[in-house]
Amino acid sequence: MNKISLNNQILLGVVSGGMLGFWLAELGQESEISQSGLYVAKLIGSLFTDLLRMVLIPLVFTSIVVGVANLRSHRQMNRVWQATLVFFMSTMLFAIALGLTAANILQPGGGLQIAMFQDAIQSFQATQMSIADFFAQFLRSLFQNPIAALAQGNVLAVVIFALLLGIALVIGGERYRNILALMQEFLELILMLVGWIMHLAPLGIMALVLQLVVTQDAGLLSTLINFVGIVIGTTLLHGLVVLPLILFLMTGMTPIRFWLGAREALITAFATSSSAATLPVTLRCAEQHLHVKRDVAGFVIPVGATMNMDGTALYEAVAALFVANLVGIELSLSQQLIVFMTAMLAAVGAPGIPSAGMVTMVVVLQSVGLPVEAIAILLPIDRLLDTFRTTVNVEGDLVGSLVVQHWTQNAEPNAQD
Repeated sequence: MNKISLNNQILLGVVSGGMLGFWLAELGQESEISQSGLYVAKLIGSLFTDLLRMVLIPLVFTSIVVGVANLRSHRQMNRVWQATLVFFMSTMLFAIALGLTAANILQPGGGLQIAMFQDAIQSFQATQMSIADFFAQFLRSLFQNPIAALAQGNVLAVVIFALLLGIALVIGGERYRNILALMQEFLELILMLVGWIMHLAPLGIMALVLQLVVTQDAGLLSTLINFVGIVIGTTLLHGLVVLPLILFLMTGMTPIRFWLGAREALITAFATSSSAATLPVTLRCAEQHLHVKRDVAGFVIPVGATMNMDGTALYEAVAALFVANLVGIELSLSQQLIVFMTAMLAAVGAPGIPSAGMVTMVVVLQSVGLPVEAIAILLPIDRLLDTFRTTVNVEGDLVGSLVVQHWTQNAEPNAQD
């Protein structure tokens, strides 16, 4: 009898978790069976995500150092860095433009009244943060003591330090070849641990999906169905049409071939709602299934998990217009341009953790004078929407690694002329 593949086991876990979740939801959260089932699911789900977080920082650090150092030359490293930045910024701009266009046409929140949510708003305490404070905090988070950043799990600071260390290894050349060899061996050990953790993925993902189904507030979801539909619809449009179209036009890879190779990472992203926690799986899919070179994947994907947030940027733009409609404020073109730019910058600064977009949403709302307390309206449904936007975030990282590899390979012969 053939062994079921890991991809199919994960898919089975998603379906099983959904079915069990609906069954427990029907019993009611006061039911002893539901409480016990939810408790066990939280334990299993937390164990799985904690294991992924355990290997996250060493994986990010070693993969970027090795990825940059193995680019061999300044010229090739510059091409990869430039292509990565151009791709990430371009796709986020596409995503935000798509979200704003849909929100202007469909007007989410136009038929609702803010008074419906007074209780939610009054019970929510928003952290006030000006745009200037946000940028100052963002810049401070880039350059920190590397030991403290590693210990505290500050992914962005680790990425910056690893990037600089990789560049130093490139400049040092043969003098530091032993350090590079040590980093490569350490990376291989971390990837071995990732392989072991992935054996628990079907059970962990089943538990996470079960929690999502049981704890979702169906009453508020039905009230905000228009907003939910626009966010999910535009996010899926970006993920199912825009990104695959870019991939096909740039590399010739068909969407079906891509989705088969990326399926494991996309399902994990959907279940965990964390591009950072999914990073080990994303790297595994890029290298083993989509055949991206380790040098390129080890650089593009960890940077993308920190900076490339198509789904988050799209969500924040739509949510800003939703809140504006809800409180009866019509945003001018200039104000929407401010939302456009702020959503992109806030998405870049968002950590790759569940519901990170809610943290930076404060900055987007404040940029055009909207009440930050209104994000309390979005909290009960954020977990559901986060699954879709995180999946698109991770898809963008994988597409980016393939496009960057294609660009740099095509540019290499010209660079040698």
